[in-house]
Amino acid sequence: MRQVIWALPLLVAGCATPQPVMSPLTTATVSAKVETQPVASMDDAADDPAIWRNAANPAESLIVATDKRAAIHVYDLKGSKLHSAPSPRLNNVDLRDLGGASGVLVAASDRQDIANAKMALFRLDTVAKQLVPLGSIAVGPGEAYGMCLWRRASDKALFGFVVMKDGRIDQVAMDLTGPVPAGKVVRSMKLGTQSEGCVADDRTGVLYVAEEDVGLWKFDASPDGPVTATALAKADGKEIVMDAEGVALSPAGVDGGYVIVSSQGDNAYAVYKLPQASYVGRFRITDGAIDGVQETDGIELMLGDFGPDFPGGLFVVQDGDNLPQTQNFKLVNWADVVAALGL
Repeated sequence: MRQVIWALPLLVAGCATPQPVMSPLTTATVSAKVETQPVASMDDAADDPAIWRNAANPAESLIVATDKRAAIHVYDLKGSKLHSAPSPRLNNVDLRDLGGASGVLVAASDRQDIANAKMALFRLDTVAKQLVPLGSIAVGPGEAYGMCLWRRASDKALFGFVVMKDGRIDQVAMDLTGPVPAGKVVRSMKLGTQSEGCVADDRTGVLYVAEEDVGLWKFDASPDGPVTATALAKADGKEIVMDAEGVALSPAGVDGGYVIVSSQGDNAYAVYKLPQASYVGRFRITDGAIDGVQETDGIELMLGDFGPDFPGGLFVVQDGDNLPQTQNFKLVNWADVVAALGL
């Protein structure tokens, strides 16, 4: 969700100009290496990306991202749009490379019926570089907003988390063995207000969810785990300036690394060190060869070599203000962020 938070104006010579609230904390800067083609839809349309890494040829990796007013797209690492699957109301997206016949599964929150949430499923054909629709899974009442996948380490069982606009989170056990994907809700959790961004850590079984006006929470991702949330970071105008939006992981080792949150209100990203989720810094994507980024919704990060432009990992963010063109996605070399923050 795009939202600009305004500070109380100061009166100067009889007139006042409101200014966006900005965190007082030191904020590093980096620049994007590449930007995608703008989406076709006007206004607030581009939303959330996911990344598939081509291990055999990292520079040929792909990005899947949503235009929530029209379609879900496939981009290459040069930013060119390779394919679109018409899907008028998909919001957040995630994927897992399951290997074998299952291939790369793409799941997105489907809010076409705002009263009844669904997950839309696709297979990413990594040779043709296209999305193949597989159908959808009914989730339950409510407007689907956020979406992320979790693959349990112990048995490779696959689950989807659908975050409803009102803060309810439904966990869906997914079954891909039949001709049509199936699933059932195995439990529900609840945050108090509007929530969206989420990411699940396949290593540790921890689910991270952003409650927009409140901050970052974590849950046990296990379907038989407790449904209570643990607060990690507040949207207090310092580390995170509300809205708290997209969430991404930079995993390291058994349970280390970082979790990153889009601080949409002041066009920045807050970084927390795992496993304690202690605050370590924040950064912005500013003008360089590519224009800077504002009002980010969805973010995604994947470590590893992605070719000469992204040897230290790929960080992809939605750009909520790409004027004079429509919204798009910006691609950042994660190594630049690591250097800027001294991680």
